[in-house]
Amino acid sequence: MSLEAELTALKTQKNDLPLTERAALSCRLAKQLEKAGKYELAYEVLAEFWPNRDESPHLEGLDETQKAEVLLRIGAIAQWLGSTDQTAGGQETAKNILTRSIEIFEGLQEPQKVAEARGELALCYHREGAFDEARIQLRTALEILPEPDNDLEAVLLVRAGIIEERTGRLNDALKFYERAAPLVERSPDHAIKGSYHFAYGMVLRRLSTPENREDYLDRALIEYAASSFHYEQAGNEIALARVESNLGFLFFKSERYRQAHEHLNIARHLFVRLKDVATAAQVDDTRARTLLAQGRAADAERIARQAVRVLERGGQQALLAEGLTTQGVALARSGNQARAKALLERAIEVAETVGDLEGAGRAKLSIVEEFADKTSAKELITMYRSAVELLKSSQHPETGQRLINCADALFETLARVELQDQESDEHTWQGFSFKQHVKESERTVIERALRDAGGSVTKAARLLGFKHHQSLISLLNTRHKELLKARTTIRKRRRHLFSGNKKRIVEKPTKSAKSQIAILHVEDNRAVARTVQDTLGAEGMHTDFCLSGATALEILKSNAPYDLIIVDNDLPGLSGLELVLRIQSIPHRRGTPVIMLSGSDCEAEAWRAGVKAFLRKPEGVEQLPSNVKRLLAQRKERKD
Repeated sequence: MSLEAELTALKTQKNDLPLTERAALSCRLAKQLEKAGKYELAYEVLAEFWPNRDESPHLEGLDETQKAEVLLRIGAIAQWLGSTDQTAGGQETAKNILTRSIEIFEGLQEPQKVAEARGELALCYHREGAFDEARIQLRTALEILPEPDNDLEAVLLVRAGIIEERTGRLNDALKFYERAAPLVERSPDHAIKGSYHFAYGMVLRRLSTPENREDYLDRALIEYAASSFHYEQAGNEIALARVESNLGFLFFKSERYRQAHEHLNIARHLFVRLKDVATAAQVDDTRARTLLAQGRAADAERIARQAVRVLERGGQQALLAEGLTTQGVALARSGNQARAKALLERAIEVAETVGDLEGAGRAKLSIVEEFADKTSAKELITMYRSAVELLKSSQHPETGQRLINCADALFETLARVELQDQESDEHTWQGFSFKQHVKESERTVIERALRDAGGSVTKAARLLGFKHHQSLISLLNTRHKELLKARTTIRKRRRHLFSGNKKRIVEKPTKSAKSQIAILHVEDNRAVARTVQDTLGAEGMHTDFCLSGATALEILKSNAPYDLIIVDNDLPGLSGLELVLRIQSIPHRRGTPVIMLSGSDCEAEAWRAGVKAFLRKPEGVEQLPSNVKRLLAQRKERKD
């Protein structure tokens, strides 16, 4: 029976079927429609259990297994819908639903279904640009598969390869595809075969132009042709449109611009017709980059601006960072320098916030490339070094060439500055900068205050008359980084709790002799997290931070020794309030004090959830040390 016939049968016969049979039939049919890229139809099939996308699914009358299966299918469809129509918070909704599904399946001890749900959750993190989180989910899913499952294992391996390709680790991506190849060959599923050939073609596409490898280009075209065949067999029009988009990108990188525009125009038309506005915006970004390569900066900026407007509405922050970078470069080449630099700096901030280090590094290189002759040598060097640090693990061959080109630009700038210095007369006003003079005077005073305070930022801030020592920390981290070494030595903290080759759970913190206090801070704003680390670090407390509630939950289920937990409420995925409630259900964490540090108006809800203190950002940061000491002292008294 065809999908259309099954859909008609479900609509006409569902009233005659028991609830449990309707649930099973709806889930099976929704999964088939999802493979065909018919996400709105899949949503219609599940509408009985999820009538309103802004509300939780309706699961009354279902047993635990059926609840988990319905949540899995709804979560999978929610992430696709959130992506295609750029629904605000769409990925967070999907993550919450999928997390509930995982918890139920874990309670039922069904590792195969847990692995499938984690594979879907990984896609949500991938779309947001949280690539480390996506890796963790996929690695866990592959580890817990109880027995050979060719199709599910193939899907997980392909998705793992996509993550590595997206972050420039092309050799690692190829390894995943090599593992998937025999599984895909045995599979009868055209959707799986299509996704494999499509993903493999993406890696070959990225390798072809920078290495001048015609054989890679030919192989990429072959993979795309195979992908189109299988997607056509699966009836997936959206996937076929993605193939057209990638062909356009391939021809753009090969400098075959006419053919690039032909394929990109076809892809955009298809995505608009299919109401996939997010991917249409991605196509617009590629169109803008093609126009930039042709020297048509004004046209490129107009199209890039259009793409950014769409991407700003959704939660795919890594794609937004790419779009902002393209628009920034286009504006720079159109002569609007101030606006261009602001957009590129925003691209860096967006990419770093979600952990897309490669995207942040590319945006920083764009600043060096576009503003080498309009930026001070010192600022360029700082920007370049930062880009090198972010891109050091990239395996993308194009990245290496860009780093070399930027280094050449830096050398030219330094040579120009040296020549100007030689020609200037030190007894004249030529080259004098009042702003620089003030900055140097400021540096001298801060350096003396730190010296007199024995390296203590808190004491130095008091000597300088600052009301809050965060003001001095901000100056050190931005305008006077060279003075950071004058601070009291603080043990190096882990900024990333996870990496590709390390264990998923944070290792036991090394506690200093001065204090035995170890704290976990759950906060998705890195600037806030670092300020909290500095504030508590100055008091001898060690703080780890992670970026999402789901990650924190994984950590807290382990035996990682934390004395206290600090939680923001506005977190991606699992909210702070939900996390606090989940913490109460973990036996060995029930006595651990929780402080909510948030800008949200949720104090009453936080107290009901079980927090021991509620502080508001940003002023609450200064109150953290005293509250931590108070709560830990109270806990110690109870134990004694």
